[in-house]
Amino acid sequence: MDNRTEVREFLVSRRAKISPEQAGLPAGTNRRVPGLRRSEVAALAGMSIEYYSKLERGALAGASPAVLNAIARALQLDDAERAHLFDLARAADGSTALMRPRRRAARQWSVRPSLQWALDAVTQGPAFVRNGRMDLLAANQLGRAFYAEVYAQPQRPANLARHTFLDERAHRFYPEWDVAADVCVAILRTEAGRDPHDKDLHDLVGELSTRSDEFRKRWGAHNVRHHGTGAKNFRHHIVGDLTLAYEGLEMVAEPGLTFTIYTAEPASPSEDALRLLASWAASQETNTEAQNAFTE
Repeated sequence: MDNRTEVREFLVSRRAKISPEQAGLPAGTNRRVPGLRRSEVAALAGMSIEYYSKLERGALAGASPAVLNAIARALQLDDAERAHLFDLARAADGSTALMRPRRRAARQWSVRPSLQWALDAVTQGPAFVRNGRMDLLAANQLGRAFYAEVYAQPQRPANLARHTFLDERAHRFYPEWDVAADVCVAILRTEAGRDPHDKDLHDLVGELSTRSDEFRKRWGAHNVRHHGTGAKNFRHHIVGDLTLAYEGLEMVAEPGLTFTIYTAEPASPSEDALRLLASWAASQETNTEAQNAFTE
């Protein structure tokens, strides 16, 4: 991904989202661009229009933290957008590899026994490990049952983004599909800023952009987000509707990976549905073991 293009499109898209009124400026007349003008962002950031224009054209290399923070304030960036801007600046400096520990490619990664034990110790809800490309790298029994349709796809590792945009069943699994799709793309866009040289991510984005108009539209919006906690609605093909809370934990021992746990409110219909799903998952595993034993 070309850094200068990424910087330019990100800053232009953020500038277009802020009205003069939101920035405390008079709206005026004869405005030919949505949102703020470059000159207005420059004034709000306390720099010359020439310098800001240079930065917006993609020349972030050498920009100081003070300059980046001034732009973030002027554009009213949230925490995820601000972090993305700094990631783009590090990539422009060529310092991305020095700022973060090197990550293994998904195809070279294997789950440590102790990590699988930790996943299996979670028995009341789906638990799984994913990377920033939305690959499902490891899961407990409930996690595998919860994402059974994702694991049913032939590609490995199983990928949530590919499922969301290329599998029609995702529209049932996510009753609020538009929201789920927005979140999915924002996570991928955030990862692209953190690791712009990830070939597997490039390949995934290229595949989804070619095969899905919905993905391509969202990718061009340059939205990013931190995805750490919240609640989601699902419609599982076995147990029906669930509302689950989630907590995403960044793994210190595995930079770039997230350990996520879904849980249901105690004594709720969703908790009953998870118990039913656990029973179904156990029966499926028993049947598989019996079949394997019969064929040996």
